[in-house]
Amino acid sequence: MTILSLKQCFQSFKSGVFFLLIVTFMTMPSAIQAASSEDNPTITPILLPETPNDSFVYQLENRADPFEPFITEKAASSNIDMNEIIDPDIDLTGMQLFEPGQLNLVALMQVGIEDIAMVEDFTGKGYILTKGTKIGRRGIVKDIASNTVIIEETAETRAGKKIITKVVMILKKEGDE
Repeated sequence: MTILSLKQCFQSFKSGVFFLLIVTFMTMPSAIQAASSEDNPTITPILLPETPNDSFVYQLENRADPFEPFITEKAASSNIDMNEIIDPDIDLTGMQLFEPGQLNLVALMQVGIEDIAMVEDFTGKGYILTKGTKIGRRGIVKDIASNTVIIEETAETRAGKKIITKVVMILKKEGDE
């Protein structure tokens, strides 16, 4: 038994494949000639019907485009109101639990150089507001003047547009409703 190196195996394989190709190509014309001869009744050539020169034409009329997506951006966004105000999903604490309309301004004071406002809810419980206090979902106390508290509410729409509104709480005199 002879052990061949990898190089020798590859060379013998390569020459064997080359030999097969040569034999195949040399015998092919005689095989075709034998198949086409009418002397051999067992082998009959198959003739394909001639096709017309006209190529296939896809009719676009009254058909949907097969490559167009079923859901378009326009269809998906048509049901969404872009001017709808969206609120961030945050936990509300302290004065953020109350909207400015739910509170009554009952007193204004000045402690040192800082202005302070006192408000009460519908149950009569009192709270203190200073400049910069967050109130409601979107409001912040911007200014405390001699008889008013100005709250600025900033809302954002789906389109990213910011809407700023000012709410003015007026200190009512005793006896006013």
